[in-house]
Amino acid sequence: MTMITEADREWVMAEITKINQKMEWVREKSKDKIPYTTMGQGEHDDFRSSDRDMRMNEGINWWTNGFWGGMLWLLYHETKDERYAKIAEKSEIMLDQCFVDYYGLHHDVGFMWLPTAVADYRLTGSQDARRRGLHAASMLAGRFNPAGRFIRAWNSYGQNDNTGWAIIDCMMNLPLLYWASEETKDPRFRHIARMHANTVIENFVREDGSCEHIVEFDPENGGKVNTYGGQGYEKGSSWTRGQAWGLYGFTLSYIHTKEDAYLDTAKKIARYFILNIPDSGHIPIDFKQPAADDFEDSTAAAIAACGLIELARCTEKEEREFFLQAAVKMLKALSERRCNWSSDCDCILEKCSEAYHSRKHLHIIYGDYYYIEAMFKLADQDVFLW
Repeated sequence: MTMITEADREWVMAEITKINQKMEWVREKSKDKIPYTTMGQGEHDDFRSSDRDMRMNEGINWWTNGFWGGMLWLLYHETKDERYAKIAEKSEIMLDQCFVDYYGLHHDVGFMWLPTAVADYRLTGSQDARRRGLHAASMLAGRFNPAGRFIRAWNSYGQNDNTGWAIIDCMMNLPLLYWASEETKDPRFRHIARMHANTVIENFVREDGSCEHIVEFDPENGGKVNTYGGQGYEKGSSWTRGQAWGLYGFTLSYIHTKEDAYLDTAKKIARYFILNIPDSGHIPIDFKQPAADDFEDSTAAAIAACGLIELARCTEKEEREFFLQAAVKMLKALSERRCNWSSDCDCILEKCSEAYHSRKHLHIIYGDYYYIEAMFKLADQDVFLW
């Protein structure tokens, strides 16, 4: 159970009322879409289209395409309104084209099929959904490089050879493998997940608790070759969404395995993150970006908050309060100044960012997903989708 004050619980329930009211009309407006961001008039775009470059993981293969379905399943669990389930099932079926195309798929199949097919199976028992989840898990396991003991990120196109690359984000895909092991009683999936997580501890997590975004390994012989700044400010910096993926990802690995090393790593990253939260509660794109830059990433705040709430559930009183207070601080900052509840915009969270060097703010679907997930967690009304 999540222990928050009565005043905070009243605030959370008020936020959930706003979520329910907004999603009731947004779900109908976007029922035939798989959204990523918004277009000029505040309407959801649509990434189910096949006219994007499939080789570059765009269109139906885009890594965020599971979050719309995930939002719908969260609301279905909350309201028991069958309309949410029907639209979620429709988006899940749309993603079948990814399996047919194959070439556009990547390491982020956990993000795509945990909040859709696996959520569907957990909530309804659908055997078609179970099959989709296991198919995706097998594809993810197939990206494991035994020489370097890592799951390969992205695909190589043209002159871009990233055969030896792994990224911190993939910690959030590992729960698909843990689920597949639990579901099939086959330990292969769990072994791959644990080997990748151990590699991340050894090669991504710095002494101060910050994390690399990209690490390059020798794909033939193993061994760390290089690191890259990726979507952060620069090499060696601290991309906040990457810190959030690490925090939440290691917490989830602990929940699935009960390995103390994963809990210790989650706490280490969490403490670093919390010590760097600005007084405003708004999270920059990179903790090491120039002080004069006002670029934020509301998604990093929402993701980290979810991780901190789950981490609090795994710890004792003093640490629990430390983690929960930080989560509530960030969520209140979003609630008060970064949420759009109007009918002028299909998304909720504002000032989200893809990467530091994109130099822009936008709405992003997973920002909304994790904000909704965090609120349901604080109210103890959540369903575990990871």
